[in-house]
Amino acid sequence: MRIVVAMSGGVDSSVAAALLHEQGHEVIGIHMKLHDVPEGPPSGPQKAQAASPSASGHCCGLDDALDARRVADTLGIPFYVMNLRDAFKAAVMDDLANAYVKGFTPNPCVQCNGVLKFQVLLARARALGAEALATGHYVRSDGARLYMAADRDKDQSYFLWGIRPEALAQSRFPLGEMTKPEVRAHAERFSLTTAQKPESMEVCFLPDDDHARFIREARPDVEGAGDIVDEDGRVLGRHDGYFRYTVGQRRGLGVAAGTPIYVLRIEPDARRVVVGPADRLMEQGLVAAGVSWIREPTPGEEVTARIRHRGALIPCNVESLAPLSLRFHAPARAVAPGQSVVLYAGDELLGGGVIQRASTVAAA
Repeated sequence: MRIVVAMSGGVDSSVAAALLHEQGHEVIGIHMKLHDVPEGPPSGPQKAQAASPSASGHCCGLDDALDARRVADTLGIPFYVMNLRDAFKAAVMDDLANAYVKGFTPNPCVQCNGVLKFQVLLARARALGAEALATGHYVRSDGARLYMAADRDKDQSYFLWGIRPEALAQSRFPLGEMTKPEVRAHAERFSLTTAQKPESMEVCFLPDDDHARFIREARPDVEGAGDIVDEDGRVLGRHDGYFRYTVGQRRGLGVAAGTPIYVLRIEPDARRVVVGPADRLMEQGLVAAGVSWIREPTPGEEVTARIRHRGALIPCNVESLAPLSLRFHAPARAVAPGQSVVLYAGDELLGGGVIQRASTVAAA
């Protein structure tokens, strides 16, 4: 079988390619060139490590493209770099800036996977005559359904709720049954240059993890400064950009209130950040839009929901599908508009959507 592998330059996609090649498939590696954000010089304790071509602190940079090519050369497979700068800017970078300006907290990795990998890249794979697209995600699939990874600590199903059933049928996830140490052991066995490469932990086009600076540069016409207020509207302080904040945030508020306070909501039109005590973050449900299903639940069905990556699974019931409305069995903390809500039945991923608002506030 001819399979295109999305090779980011990390150890996971490298091993995915190596395993499929070992199994006798005709493997073609493609690295997606997504942006031109400067990587900048390494600093701090990572400086010496980052001097290696295989030790970039984030994905999709020049070092990663070189590492992906080295792996392809080691395996003896064809390798191409696909220029997706324009598509990435429209689908991910502009989407992130627009969401923050609306007072939302977006998840760019969801957009990148749903739009670029499993739409644009899959189309390129078909054009190359491939029967499938493979990635290094830690998830499991039988071609019709998608499941959490066997290693729950590495599970990445949260980021894949946007994959369409027809795309899932043509997708392969070779690492779904493995742990990270097992993957690295395979990388050593194959003598891959990425075997001990650190994981990327930052958003690829925000190498300094400073989304506020990115938004100021991307949307210079947006005036973000305003007041930090309590729920009664009393001004407690000032901020220099409401898009710096997210629901549930405590650190960095710069306000002394005598008791711990958290961001309860963001009011972008008034450029206000509303804060209050922790108990005011507890919500009884949510409403989501932009929903995509692999297996559509039925109204009234009991499922579990995850409202942030690595967040706990929240037991809930589906109240309606249009719009998607969920009622939690017990109050859940900090439902942040813009984040993804992902639904599961056991370890099966059903689908998800983008949180618009909390539907009901629990009694204090």
